[in-house]
Amino acid sequence: MSKINLTGQKFGSWTVLSGAERDKYNHIMWFCQCDCGTQRVVNGNSLRRGDTKSCGCLHRELMRTIKWHYKHGMTGTPTHTIWINMRQRCNNQKNTSYKNYGGRGIKVCERWNKFKNFYADMGECPKGLTIERRDNSKGYSPQNCCFATQTEQQSNTRRTRIIKYGGKVQCLSAWAEELSIGVGTLWYRLKHYPPQIAFNM
Repeated sequence: MSKINLTGQKFGSWTVLSGAERDKYNHIMWFCQCDCGTQRVVNGNSLRRGDTKSCGCLHRELMRTIKWHYKHGMTGTPTHTIWINMRQRCNNQKNTSYKNYGGRGIKVCERWNKFKNFYADMGECPKGLTIERRDNSKGYSPQNCCFATQTEQQSNTRRTRIIKYGGKVQCLSAWAEELSIGVGTLWYRLKHYPPQIAFNM
C-alpha cells in the first residue's frame, strides 16, 4: 500500500474511495468512483499526473457537445449564415453575386466545404462583423480570411483597387493621401499609365 493516502481526494471526476491491490506490474492502485457513478480501480500515478480524469464520460460528453454544436446547434446563427452565403457566391451560378465571385474564379478551399472545419478555423463571428478576404484576387481559405467590419471590408473591394508599388500594398485612397494628390487624379493616371509612371508624374 502507498505511504501517501489518497482516500477522499478528488482527481478530475474521480473520487478516491479506498486503496486497492497492486496490479501485476506492482503499480499502486486505488478504488475510485467517477462523478457519473462508475466505479473502477485506477493507477495512482495516472491519477496524480492527470492522465485519467474520468471513466471516459467526459470525452463522450465533449464529443456529443461538439457534434451537436457543429451539426445542429449553429444553423441560423450569423457564423453559419456567413458560411452558407460564402459558398453560394462561389458555387451557385444562380446566385446574384456569382459573377463577382465564382464567375471570376474565386473558390472556397476544400477544407471549408464542411462547416465544422470553417468554424474550427474562424471561430464565432463577432457581432457586427463579416468575412473578408485579405487578398481579393484569392479565394476563401484560413490563410486569406478574417472577420472585419463593413467599413473595413468596403476599403478592400475591387472598386477601391489595391495597388502594390515599391514593396508596399495599400488601397487607392491611401496612396492618394500619401502622394498628396486627389483620388480622382491618381485614378486617372493609373488608368493610362503603370504605377511606376503614375506615382511620379
